[in-house]
Amino acid sequence: MENQVRLNCGVNLPIFGFGTFSYQAHSKAIESAVHMAIKMGHRHFDTATIYGSEGAVGKAICDEILSQDVGREDIFITTKVWGNDHHDPVSALKQSLRNMGLEYIDMYLVHWPLKLKPWACYPVPKESDFEEALDLESTWKGMEKCQELGLCRCIGVSNFSTKKLESLLEFASIPPAVNQVEMHPMWRQRKLREFCGEHKIHVSAYSPLGGPGNAWGSTAVIESPLIKSIALKHNATPAQVALQWGLSKGSSVIVKSFNEHRMKENFGALDLKLDDQDCLEIEKLEERKIMRGEYFVNDTTSPFKIIQDLWDGEI
Repeated sequence: MENQVRLNCGVNLPIFGFGTFSYQAHSKAIESAVHMAIKMGHRHFDTATIYGSEGAVGKAICDEILSQDVGREDIFITTKVWGNDHHDPVSALKQSLRNMGLEYIDMYLVHWPLKLKPWACYPVPKESDFEEALDLESTWKGMEKCQELGLCRCIGVSNFSTKKLESLLEFASIPPAVNQVEMHPMWRQRKLREFCGEHKIHVSAYSPLGGPGNAWGSTAVIESPLIKSIALKHNATPAQVALQWGLSKGSSVIVKSFNEHRMKENFGALDLKLDDQDCLEIEKLEERKIMRGEYFVNDTTSPFKIIQDLWDGEI
């Protein structure tokens, strides 16, 4: 069985997640990638309402369950609520479940700490789409209701700073099980990881390779001379080094590749062991956040007037 971590809600999360965000791929490509991933041993699938991939992910998983290759209980599925549904996460999750053809999901995340007007169901909001108040408290109550109703087994957040987590914990009846954030050797999230460790919130790393292949991503991580030299030393690839670094910090990683060769290569990260020297060298790498969320910041309608308001200094 794939390596797992036990979350504060008592549920086990497979540490090697398969990401399904892709602007270019159509649903057939996503479906076949999910089929391939399951056959390869992937058991954790990550999607979101805004990705438009829920239907394809759900169909592939349901087909695999029907063919009795896996049971529903073997698969861990995460999806995320977009800002335009913060006023009613229960209805949003019910729609996601219809999209996927499932009765429940394992993890439901607040995608960004940002409330949008109900019509703003696209990735880059316009100035008139923002709700002035964040009103996280009522959104979180809706998330808790999702768990109480059995629509999901756990709830969590994504793209939350330490400060935003702190304020969430002040009113949450059910604490978040996960904070899914950008994390890789060139954006190491030390402060956030320490806070989450103290509060038993699991950190899940998206873009653990720096997001190469995404419009907003970068090849800086896998092209880093240091990462390359560590890879050479271990007879591994730069991607395997970056992924193992994330795993070695106790995080799960969400990896996105629809290419069979690269999927196999990524999985090989589980067999790699980095030594203390490698980790010390990686700590010296210059840090730069790649996914900055600038389009959630404006000085008129957004609750985040400047980029520091969104990340609370963690940028």
